[in-house]
Amino acid sequence: MSTTQGARARARIEVTAAIKEAARRQLAEEGAAKLSLRAVARELGMVSSALYRYFPSRDELLTALIIDAYDSLGEAAEQARDAAAGAAPVARWTAVCEAVRAWALAHPHEYALIYGSPVPGYAAPQTTVPPAARVGLAFIGIVQDTLDDSGLADLSMPAGLRPEAERMAADFAPDLPPEAITALVAAWAQLFGLVSFELFGQFNKVVEDREAFFRHAVTGLAHGVGLR
Repeated sequence: MSTTQGARARARIEVTAAIKEAARRQLAEEGAAKLSLRAVARELGMVSSALYRYFPSRDELLTALIIDAYDSLGEAAEQARDAAAGAAPVARWTAVCEAVRAWALAHPHEYALIYGSPVPGYAAPQTTVPPAARVGLAFIGIVQDTLDDSGLADLSMPAGLRPEAERMAADFAPDLPPEAITALVAAWAQLFGLVSFELFGQFNKVVEDREAFFRHAVTGLAHGVGLR
């Protein structure tokens, strides 16, 4: 790559980052549904036609912000998992859950973008799926490690749920028993329910010591997926 080409590439990276940062400020002020390329261009002192060379549509900009948010959250979860390597399974699980909560509290608008109300008229493309899976895969890894090392506690499941559980296991974690997969999916949903209730105000005047309550709740989720 020539010096000129390298400078252009760096400039494009810098402008792209500036566009996304301005868009995040707009998310915080107006919400995702009102994200506007024209407003972003105006804040940056760009003409709209110039911004379209970076993001041809609002949906492409939204997708970039969504992928960034999922990746940032996934990185936080993975770092917590790795930092707790060697700890007891429940401690590793709890560390990841606490990292998810801490990230959400530090990035409420990005959290709302990926776990809040759907944006009218927007359909997330397939490219958002791998980043969105990172937190779930961190939990699957902890359960898989526990199964390999010491085994899981006995888990039960209604007979009528078995076909769906076997399908999910085949799709997401073929080496885990179907009972563990159904428990994992339920725990994953409950974790984000806990975080969303705290972040969006449903715990106001209900839960005072939210950190202690959260730790207790996610420890129960750990036991629910068979961690000893």
